[in-house]
Amino acid sequence: MSQTLAAPVHSEIIIKKSRFIGCVQPMPDRTSAQAHVDALWKQHPGAAHICWALLAGGQSAAVDDGEPGGTAGRPMLDVLRHQDLEGVLATVVRYFGGVKLGAGGLVRAYTDCVAQALLHAPKVQLQRMATLQCLVPYALEGLLRREIEAAGAELLGVQHGSLVTLQLRLPQTQASAFVQRINDLGQGRVGWPDQLTGGS
Repeated sequence: MSQTLAAPVHSEIIIKKSRFIGCVQPMPDRTSAQAHVDALWKQHPGAAHICWALLAGGQSAAVDDGEPGGTAGRPMLDVLRHQDLEGVLATVVRYFGGVKLGAGGLVRAYTDCVAQALLHAPKVQLQRMATLQCLVPYALEGLLRREIEAAGAELLGVQHGSLVTLQLRLPQTQASAFVQRINDLGQGRVGWPDQLTGGS
């Protein structure tokens, strides 16, 4: 099962006078990652490069930021993949020390910087979530709300029409048992228009 990080962790290495400041942290998507990288530029206006890698499902990215192609972003992404992580951003801020490291040296530097940060990073199991939608008569709304709360599920939204539509999210591992329980309690009066949809 994939893991994500509980909190950001930093690392720093100096190679031939170049300073590499690394960070690994939880990050849900590319938009958030880009905003974080933009903020890093404000913190490090004198940096030569800010390379980054994001492992977040279909929104993964590997950015070399002016370093020779394939020497920074991709190796950083490989380190995250190797650790079976998901929803994680790795960034490395480089201050150039005047000595060129060559392609192999760059790959090693960026890989080591991320790997060092990951050594101390607290990891947590990533729980796959399921989003459910159910239709119930008004008479059952109270019962369903109580069951959602009892299951520790998150109520995402409620719409009142000819029936009450409730949308909720809970861990995927609990979803089928929850549906079964509601069906039993509702005695055939509960509808599930779009049965179990995955998501995280």
